[in-house]
Amino acid sequence: MGVTISRVYEINVAKSKFRDAYNAGNLDGLLAVFADECTDMSSGAPSFFGADSKSVFRSRMTRLFEECRATLTVTVIAIRVFANTAFDYGWHSLTLTPRDGGKPITTRQRYFETWQRNSKGEWKIDFYIDNVDVAPMMPGADLPIPLAFCPPDTQRQRDPKLARAM
Repeated sequence: MGVTISRVYEINVAKSKFRDAYNAGNLDGLLAVFADECTDMSSGAPSFFGADSKSVFRSRMTRLFEECRATLTVTVIAIRVFANTAFDYGWHSLTLTPRDGGKPITTRQRYFETWQRNSKGEWKIDFYIDNVDVAPMMPGADLPIPLAFCPPDTQRQRDPKLARAM
């Protein structure tokens, strides 16, 4: 039990480094939390795998930090450890303030990460996926159909029931 609690703490520390690097615009600190070969399935972007993933992530984050100041709030729902592998999930609330003085934009994403413990004993994110969070609803509510299961836009526009579900 003590080993698992210790490893959960280590992942929390690594996740704190992720948040702190994001908020400081520290690209190298942010990238240090990720494995050299990882999978990135960020919402609204193509998926990248292996060494390409970290290179593309570096490019995206360089541009983001040049254009905006970031404030990231992390809410971890749970961390589960299985020997040298773990996963965590929760929410990232991100406020981006344009450096040119524009209006700040805040988004909230649901995220899921897997972590691997490397040969140095460091925990690194090796799989990242997120998507836009939606407002909570009661189970009996008129729940929307997930976008991934919807017909093409032209059919949604013709069918008022499907359009309402969106």
